[in-house]
Amino acid sequence: MDALMNWLKALALVYLLLVGVSLIGDGFNLVSGGSAGAERIFSFASNPITGVILGTLATALVQSSSTVTSVIVALVAGGMPVAMAVPMIMGANMGTTITNTFVSLGNLGDSKAFRRSFQAATVHDFFNFFSIVIFLPIEMLFHPLERSALYLSQWVSAAEAGGNLDLDFIGAATGPVADQILLFCETILGPWGGHTAIIVGITLVISAVIYLGQVLRSVMTGHAQELVNKAIGSGPARGVATGAAVTVLVQSSSTTTSLVVPLAGAGVLTTRQVFPFTMGANLGTCITALLAATAVEGDHVDAALQIALVHLLYNLAGVTMFLFIPWLHQLPIRSARWLGAKVEQHRAWALAYIVGVFFAFPGAVFLASDHLSEPEMRPTAESKVDFELE
Repeated sequence: MDALMNWLKALALVYLLLVGVSLIGDGFNLVSGGSAGAERIFSFASNPITGVILGTLATALVQSSSTVTSVIVALVAGGMPVAMAVPMIMGANMGTTITNTFVSLGNLGDSKAFRRSFQAATVHDFFNFFSIVIFLPIEMLFHPLERSALYLSQWVSAAEAGGNLDLDFIGAATGPVADQILLFCETILGPWGGHTAIIVGITLVISAVIYLGQVLRSVMTGHAQELVNKAIGSGPARGVATGAAVTVLVQSSSTTTSLVVPLAGAGVLTTRQVFPFTMGANLGTCITALLAATAVEGDHVDAALQIALVHLLYNLAGVTMFLFIPWLHQLPIRSARWLGAKVEQHRAWALAYIVGVFFAFPGAVFLASDHLSEPEMRPTAESKVDFELE
């Protein structure tokens, strides 16, 4: 009976965690203007480096790589060059990892648990960062992703790609509760409703993680521990497959990766075991961009499908390299462990990391781009980006 009650508590806390994650995303979405805000941010992209940084900023603000990649697909369908959209896709991968970093803050009170959870959260960051470092220069010089996706898009018909399939089961379960909380915040606080929703969401996440860690230590024994190890911890290839499958089902890599952070904090999973799972989450989230491409109509259907395939090929190439090249496989893990040791010694490292990587640096680039544009020449959300790599 006690075991059953603990499992029910664990499920309730996981649900609370997912509601909090959803609420954070909704709050950021409201504050930043959602897809319109992301589109405005992208209008300032003038070169590949800026495209990556603004992709990171847009996703960190909107809190949904699915939304941002769908916006990018729509912009390409409206005439944006594919060459400019490729770096934005890379940046969107980086920006989506902030959510699981927020989740790790739930273990702030326990230094060792915080180190473990922060490592598990940031190994995804480092994977995306090193992927950008490797692939962006290659893409700028030789355009393999752009050209490969163009070739593949000639063999894939958007009209036959499946239509608007909705697999967002988690969103359907948590959305009504998160929507009601958001509506309440908007009704009571008006313009500050979005900010309040973010605070409420973070509070729910931290509270859920604090108690979830305690419950997981009691329930993750015997058969349950064995099941988790088989699904995630029994090998890199299986971890990637599980992460991809779960993300396809929940349609959110942020949700997928956020679920394993408490497991790592509780000592159920190691950073090495979590890493392949997060790579799989990157693959699973590509489905949303492909579905968005199937809804495109007009003169740029092929280009929209091409950038959606770029997203898939980029993540597939990154996963393949980091999975099978030993020294590359170790790089994100060692980097995350180094940062985890720093935050265990000084909590300020965690705040500096989150603010600096996801907001301060990208925001400074965005503001500089805005400031350097002449008022009468400043681009709008409807502007097309005039940019060629060659």
